[in-house]
Amino acid sequence: MREALTAAATRRVTRPAPLRQAVYDALTELIVNGSLKPGQHLVEAELAEHLGVSRQPVREALQRLQTDGWVDLRPAQGAFVHSPTEEEAAQLLGVRAVLETYSAQLAAQHAKPEDVERLWELHGEGVDALAAGDIERLVAANTALHTYVTSIADNAVLAELIAGVSQKVRWYYTPIARPRGKEAWNEHAQLIRAIAKGDADRAGEVMRKHTERTTGFYRKQLAAGANQD
Repeated sequence: MREALTAAATRRVTRPAPLRQAVYDALTELIVNGSLKPGQHLVEAELAEHLGVSRQPVREALQRLQTDGWVDLRPAQGAFVHSPTEEEAAQLLGVRAVLETYSAQLAAQHAKPEDVERLWELHGEGVDALAAGDIERLVAANTALHTYVTSIADNAVLAELIAGVSQKVRWYYTPIARPRGKEAWNEHAQLIRAIAKGDADRAGEVMRKHTERTTGFYRKQLAAGANQD
């Protein structure tokens, strides 16, 4: 046992320093919220100055961001925010559709009256943000509503899987949150009504169509942007 532990100790994973993690999280959020746009050149010195840190944790964060698909490191050119392809978007949003359809079905089976009340509160926040043209609030409300549906579903494995794709879903959703807004929040209302009735089949169908429409809208926007280049 002692020998096995000694051998294993040589292969221990080094935990990331808090600063390194903080820089990674900050840069990811800047990409997700659109402050750093797809294709944008990322200059280490400028990022370090903006974040108030040295260049070393920025360099380490950029390496990790490349591994996680947020950044492209090009030889002799530097780092650039990754530009998602249509295929990447289709794959991720397709997985999200499957997971959230099941989540909606489970939510309809488990929802209590107070859960439905909270969903309507979140819906109201989204509608208000849409009326105000506040994109940040709108995206936050959309994320909160979908997250709450997942919490009602009460399936830890499902919640973990959805969490694994939710950040990139938010990245994809931010540019279309406003133009897709009215239709999306009408669909959210349909979803809440189905959950309130305990109609799992209807809730799943509404969520499936909702996520598919969001995917289709995103792909159209992506294609339109490519045609302008």
